[in-house]
Amino acid sequence: MFDTLSDRLAATFKSLRGKGRLSPEDIDATAREIRIALLEADVALPVVRAFIAKVKERASGAEVSGALNPSQQVIKIVNEELVGILGGETRRLRFAKQAPTVIMLAGLQGAGKTTLAGKLGLWLKNQGHSPLLVACDLQRPNAVTQLSVVAERAGVAVYAPEPGNGVGDPVKVAKDSIEYARSRQYDIVVVDTAGRLGIDQELMKQASDIRDAVNPDETLFVVDAMIGQDAVNTAEAFRDGVGFDGVVLSKLDGDARGGAALSIAHVTGKQIMFASNGEKLDEFDAFHPDRMASRILDMGDLLTLIEQAEKTFSQAEAEKMAAKLQSSKGGKDFTLDDFLAQMEQVRKMGSISKLLGMLPGMGQIKDQINNIDERDVDRTAAIIKSMTPGERHEPTIINGSRRARIARGSGVEVSAVKNLVERFFEARKMMSKMAQGGGMPGMPGVPGMGGGPGRTKKKQKVAKGKQRSGNPMKRKLEEQAAATRRESAESPTGNAFGLPAGEPDKNFELPDEFKKFMG
Repeated sequence: MFDTLSDRLAATFKSLRGKGRLSPEDIDATAREIRIALLEADVALPVVRAFIAKVKERASGAEVSGALNPSQQVIKIVNEELVGILGGETRRLRFAKQAPTVIMLAGLQGAGKTTLAGKLGLWLKNQGHSPLLVACDLQRPNAVTQLSVVAERAGVAVYAPEPGNGVGDPVKVAKDSIEYARSRQYDIVVVDTAGRLGIDQELMKQASDIRDAVNPDETLFVVDAMIGQDAVNTAEAFRDGVGFDGVVLSKLDGDARGGAALSIAHVTGKQIMFASNGEKLDEFDAFHPDRMASRILDMGDLLTLIEQAEKTFSQAEAEKMAAKLQSSKGGKDFTLDDFLAQMEQVRKMGSISKLLGMLPGMGQIKDQINNIDERDVDRTAAIIKSMTPGERHEPTIINGSRRARIARGSGVEVSAVKNLVERFFEARKMMSKMAQGGGMPGMPGVPGMGGGPGRTKKKQKVAKGKQRSGNPMKRKLEEQAAATRRESAESPTGNAFGLPAGEPDKNFELPDEFKKFMG
């Protein structure tokens, strides 16, 4: 979503590199480019003005003028100000002192409230809670059915006493759900309310009545991040008409310019608490302003990547794999079964493209990342699963006939099987080298990244030898200079030219080739 903004900011910062000190003209030019980048990203004008004023004020101060690297200091300032307009610190849910905690979802129709209710329910369930989803959208066709299906997929309970489609009283359903949750020991109630295509009095009245009936501990405004400037106007209308405590951004994986995300927290004074960035129920998490700012500036989001890895990977399994790679057999205990298990665990973390996008600097190759075919992982798994247990354990036995059989079983070309086996051997060798502390193969001379002792010795041997010039005249001079240095080393005293102190060398004579240059 923030690709356009990231590209413009990266180009702006690139123009600052190499400058020892920033002049007022440099600061003005940088501020102008940042202003254009923000406006093109559909950020609200008041937010842009406030942001640029703070950046210029800090960039003109002593913290940049005395810096050794002004470009990095400006990036630091922009990063901190981005964190500020995104809400500052991460905002957590407030839980009621006495269960159940009531969370009410409000927003326009089409913002994704019902799907988000299921995502929030699954997220809360994974946090150790027992949530109950309440169907109070009784007007939109099949809204109750949709919530029931989403709740079933998320593995959480749903309270839907009315069929919907215009039948039932949403205020009564919301009020009754609280007692229902208490009687069945649900500690969190998530109320899904109805929306409209636009702001109107009927929408505000119904949302206000539900709010008064359940007295929510948290009212979350769900906003479609793709609707641009109108998101800010809608948020202000909900804040004034119903009131809300936090914002949830949906559809962050879209191709819109993302200005709503950068504007809504600053304009409404309410922080963004959650972000939904995909269609799957697990593609939902708490919103961290500092991590989002890092993504926008192409500095990656390693903390989120680590958190996802910790959720997916088993510590015991990881230690087992490391032991196989560090074994005395050079990693040969690591089989295709292990390779498949690791690959499937990585796949559980989510889209490969999204995972790579969390690494710093990946914005420079985002086109290649976006073109990654996720089905390649499935094809690789199919090839491995078409092998016998013996072939997975010892891939060296896979000959031509076996490759043909595996290719038929997995529906791929024979060359694909051959390439997979070859890549597996290369990957196993590289991982074993890294696990044993040797670093990446083919990168000698760097501590911890060398190619082994033999390669280092070879480098040292080359370094010892003196390269001789191919020019005969120059070579003769070098040989004479070397002989003079050897004589000087054997003599107890001498001057800076290797001659005996206080005595000129009477035997010294210029080569014939140089005599013509001496007058």
